[in-house]
Amino acid sequence: MQAAKPLFDYPKFWAECFGPAPFLPMSREEMDQLGWDSCDIIIVTGDAYVDHPSFGMAIIGRLLEAQGFRVGIIAQPDWQSKDDFMKLGKPNLFFGVAAGNMDSMINRYTADRKIRSDDAYTPGGKAGKRPDRASMVYSQRCREAYKGVPIVLGGIEASLRRIAHYDYWQDKVRHSILMDAKADILLFGNAERAVVEVAQRLSAGEPIESITDVRGTAFVRRDTPEGWFELDSTRIDRPGKVDKIINPYVNTQDTAACAIEQEKGPQDDPNEARVVQLLPNPRLERERTVIRLPSFEKVKSDPVLYAHANRVLHLETNPGNARAMVQRHGETDVWFNPPPIPLTTEEMDYVFGLQYARVPHPAYAGEKIPAYEMIRFSVNIMRGCFGGCTFCSITEHEGRIIQNRSEDSIIREIEEIRDKVPGFTGVISDLGGPTANMYRIACKDPEIERHCRKPSCVWPGICENLNTDHSSLIQLYRRARDLPGVKKILIASGLRYDLAVESPEYVKELVTHHVGGYLKIAPEHTEEGPLSKMMKPGIGTYDAFKRMFEKFSKEAGKEQYLIPYFIAAHPGTSDEDMMNLALWLKRSGFRADQVQAFYPSPMATATAMYHSGKNPLRKVTYKSDGVEIVKGERRRRLHKAFLRYHDPNNWPMLREALKEMGRADLIGNGKHHLIPTHQPTGDGSYQSARRKNSTPVGSKKTGKPLLTQHTGLPPRASDGSKPWNKAAEDKATGYAKGKKRTTKRQPNIPR
Repeated sequence: MQAAKPLFDYPKFWAECFGPAPFLPMSREEMDQLGWDSCDIIIVTGDAYVDHPSFGMAIIGRLLEAQGFRVGIIAQPDWQSKDDFMKLGKPNLFFGVAAGNMDSMINRYTADRKIRSDDAYTPGGKAGKRPDRASMVYSQRCREAYKGVPIVLGGIEASLRRIAHYDYWQDKVRHSILMDAKADILLFGNAERAVVEVAQRLSAGEPIESITDVRGTAFVRRDTPEGWFELDSTRIDRPGKVDKIINPYVNTQDTAACAIEQEKGPQDDPNEARVVQLLPNPRLERERTVIRLPSFEKVKSDPVLYAHANRVLHLETNPGNARAMVQRHGETDVWFNPPPIPLTTEEMDYVFGLQYARVPHPAYAGEKIPAYEMIRFSVNIMRGCFGGCTFCSITEHEGRIIQNRSEDSIIREIEEIRDKVPGFTGVISDLGGPTANMYRIACKDPEIERHCRKPSCVWPGICENLNTDHSSLIQLYRRARDLPGVKKILIASGLRYDLAVESPEYVKELVTHHVGGYLKIAPEHTEEGPLSKMMKPGIGTYDAFKRMFEKFSKEAGKEQYLIPYFIAAHPGTSDEDMMNLALWLKRSGFRADQVQAFYPSPMATATAMYHSGKNPLRKVTYKSDGVEIVKGERRRRLHKAFLRYHDPNNWPMLREALKEMGRADLIGNGKHHLIPTHQPTGDGSYQSARRKNSTPVGSKKTGKPLLTQHTGLPPRASDGSKPWNKAAEDKATGYAKGKKRTTKRQPNIPR
């Protein structure tokens, strides 16, 4: 992997003389107190401003400040006019625009497309403080406020929408957000390197249009520049019939390759693809190769090409071998440079060691911000995730190469929390990051890592080249809990238990000292169908971890419990899979209070499955096997109902589904049954599910009136949604009266 210029090696901008601000200013009054006549850079964000390294705007703002720039913040502006976007004046260099720590649509809507009642990144948890598609709206208002000022788009919303992407809320493929926002450049992934490079070059007088060589950036250009070789993505992984599948995960050589089609003879169908052989070509350099993806217009109209583009995109995510990509949008191209080079440990220490106040801006007058309350006593020890779970956005955004802080840097931050953060009681709520236990875990050989094109290091099994040594993490835990004034170190980040079982010493350390009674982990499912589409290990690995957890808890003399998380309605999940999961939950004695349904987030591989019905984890062809997709309100609610098999509200729907599936044997009042045959009444007794006006069982002697009567429909669900109405759905989905219903592929209910 090529070396990158260290973040701390850039010359400081002249405004360094002002020194660091107590808080990055949010008003002209604060600017006056700092002696500023203007801001060099203004960051616009959809989150409240918390000066803490868990908040993106704080990291980027403090990093640019350390480069010598005067940075202001406009947090959660009123987007109805340009006025709020002018309150700090015109920035000298650029507006940095981000929706916040979350995609604005995921922040505002549930997986069932219902509006959320709160926003964890807003003072008081109030909803409605940011617009839908905030990056686009903010960019438009910045342009209205000050024409000609460059707009630099960043954050996770921009990162995951940089390519033509399926939008779950509109149920269609949208343009790259760079096109819709009309920004000048987009920074994707962790953007420290890119934002410093762009700021330095703009401050040197370079026009934004000429900055086209920075890794981790996307921009608009008309044509492929001279000296570049353009490779059609279908030559790498062509949709259609092929005689020989070319393994995209085979390590490639630095000499790269040229795709040359080999003639097969006149009997071939001209509409089908021919075998592509990759031959060495000395004139083709990987660093000067750009892969042309199918255009926006093609992926919008052809779900198979969409899945193909998604697959190729994910194959080009390793910074060691990724190539540039380009995608046509109308008359222009959106160009995507390779991902940024991961930060070194020294750079991670530099970023997390900047002068953060570690509290919300005083403008909020002490009003609580839920997201801050959750992380105020936690420490981020690493970045990235090599798990590659298809429903998750961590790998797409942060990359699969783990970026670690040094042990000394982490210890210093714990001491700073202990000494400076109000309300600290001696408990560190988390030492983690995207995962709890990938700290200092990496490929055994940097050369193998540089060439690898696998989407996951732990699926379908742990790679033989992965070093699973947890000793560095164990040492960190021991040193942290020995600090004076620290009573307890808890681990709240998601645990990768398939890695943990490789180190019994780590599991013992974790269970003995760092579990606060409950440990949350995410097996996600029990059945191979959905697990293979999630890229998650089998339930047997969970069972192995559970045995270790219980063994070490007993040895420590502690009563502790595992809390497993599961996903309903994930691509690849059949009704039978959910039924089997419900049976497993009942046998295991689990009763989930809250359940999560699959949420198709932008750019995720599972989202490509959801939209296309194809599996991008394998070669995508028009004739390849499809993926079971759960669409329609009824089926999604049914899958969630299986997770909450114990809730009487769900029993009517489950009874009908089990009968349709030919599993009425699971309805009854024995221990081996999933749900009972009778519905509970208001006095705690049960009535027949078939008789609307019958007396509750056991109440004949008392003659007590019914407090509730069974109507055949569940009452209002606990999430506030209306009960399922079979007749209404039959009408909406076109089922004819008397026609046999199926549980396989229900049409989506029009919204």
